[in-house]
Amino acid sequence: MADQELLLEVKDLHVSYGAIKAIKGISLHVKRGEVVTILGANGAGKTTTLRTISGLLKSSEGHIFFNKEDITHTQAHDIVTLGMSHSPEGRRVFGTLSVEENLMMGAYTLKTHDKETLAWIYEILPRLKERRQQLAGTLSGGEQQMLAIGRAIMSKPQLLILDEPSLGLAPVLVK
Repeated sequence: MADQELLLEVKDLHVSYGAIKAIKGISLHVKRGEVVTILGANGAGKTTTLRTISGLLKSSEGHIFFNKEDITHTQAHDIVTLGMSHSPEGRRVFGTLSVEENLMMGAYTLKTHDKETLAWIYEILPRLKERRQQLAGTLSGGEQQMLAIGRAIMSKPQLLILDEPSLGLAPVLVK
């Protein structure tokens, strides 16, 4: 594996909540263009790992490299500007903003209104287009999940982190 291919590298990551050690030395890497999945039981540390990678939590040991840059102690909002976006577990939409305003919040680091990406999101998630003027807090859980994922995509990230992406979605089988 050549270093230039690495997009993300996590080395010996340790994370604690007070005296409770939630992550004890996880290491992983993601190559550009690769899809990586973290599987495990409830409470195994999947969400904690993802929140630490995206800067929402701080590690007690270890290092996180994104595009070869050490981002271990970088603030979450700065990590977004580097090209990483995180759609968190539990959706966390801005309930008093419309669907479209929520999506545009995802593009705030671009300093421009990206109509092409917005149109693409409406194409792949047509329910959001139907509800673009509706307040996000009035959407169903599945619609809020779609909105959270769409918002994360709006920043055009090099690395998209999805935590429990299918939570609340009710798939429909097409015959």
